[in-house]
Amino acid sequence: MGKQSIIGVDLGGSNVRVGKVKDNELKMHAAAAISSEEPEDVVMQEITDTIDQVFDKDVFSIGVGVPSVVDVDKGIVYSAANIPSWKKVYLKDRLEEKYGVPVFVNNDANCFALGECYFGKARDYKNIVGLIVGTGLGAGVIIDKRLYSGSNCGAGEFGHIPYKDHDFEYYCSGQRFSREYGIDGQVLFDRAQKGDAEALRIFETFGRDLGNAVLAILYSVDPEIIVFGGSVSNAFPFFEKGMRETLRAFKYRHALERLVMERSEIKEIAILGAAALYYNAQ
Repeated sequence: MGKQSIIGVDLGGSNVRVGKVKDNELKMHAAAAISSEEPEDVVMQEITDTIDQVFDKDVFSIGVGVPSVVDVDKGIVYSAANIPSWKKVYLKDRLEEKYGVPVFVNNDANCFALGECYFGKARDYKNIVGLIVGTGLGAGVIIDKRLYSGSNCGAGEFGHIPYKDHDFEYYCSGQRFSREYGIDGQVLFDRAQKGDAEALRIFETFGRDLGNAVLAILYSVDPEIIVFGGSVSNAFPFFEKGMRETLRAFKYRHALERLVMERSEIKEIAILGAAALYYNAQ
């Protein structure tokens, strides 16, 4: 890593956040709302306007995390979540043409995992899963310190694995709280912090289902560490017990004893992870 200056871009469905990483630290950042319902070029202009606020002559690479499937080699973004006009965007080519530096594009969950690998809780591990538990359920997979995106950037989409009568995402993401209990996730979290018995019970039930998603991860990837991110991960202390109860069914007891599970604690990990796409490419 060292003294290079790299820009990380975290594109969401309603905003874009940009930061410049130098000396392994986030030195400056900017953020803006995006007009997600507008044409492709309008959104692109909003992104570049935000990048312009931190770009300077010392920047030699840009990494972008997007809520979408990506052609990683060509940097093409397909059907970005909550941005209807972004059906097939040649993001790498357009940014490289404008800024004249190499650009790397990948899925936001993959960037989260890379951020934890280079800057966060997983720095001392080689085989890592970054699990985002928020409005959806997605993951980034790192094997032997290298991001594994799969042939079509689909690796780590554990949320779409069939489970019960739907899939894991249906039961193991924040959307469950309003759909099943009629309670906003943040309200539920606040109640749990105050010791509300019903809220604690809901999170424990949630944890038992999430434990089955983690079982699928353990059998398929066998990571040393799983780092939890996303809005629901703030409730980790409340769903951990139920999750660990489910994990007792894991067949390889020695592996379970060695498994580390942590909650992400770096606020701007998505920006740092996007910047880390450069390190992963070396």
